[in-house]
Amino acid sequence: MRVKPEYRDRDDVQVAVLDALVERGQEGMTLFEIRSRTEVDIDDLEDALAELKAEGLIEVEKNDGRTLFEPADRVIPDPDESDPEQSLLDAIRERLPF
Repeated sequence: MRVKPEYRDRDDVQVAVLDALVERGQEGMTLFEIRSRTEVDIDDLEDALAELKAEGLIEVEKNDGRTLFEPADRVIPDPDESDPEQSLLDAIRERLPF
């Protein structure tokens, strides 16, 4: 699943972070999980996270001594709405359990 289209006009790193967080859902991700998923330089990633946090697009919480990043509810697309940028192959992949 990808972030809502209205949030895709951001910096590429920010969109990659949001996509990774939305895909994971409300589970949250650590900094290192986001970095491995997005393959972004740590400095660029920290800048993106700071800006996304400042704009209220992500939430940060401490859980068992770990810092977890989660997407804000407003950036998560409604599962009933299809993403016009999503390819047919991506839609099939989401529905099939691999």
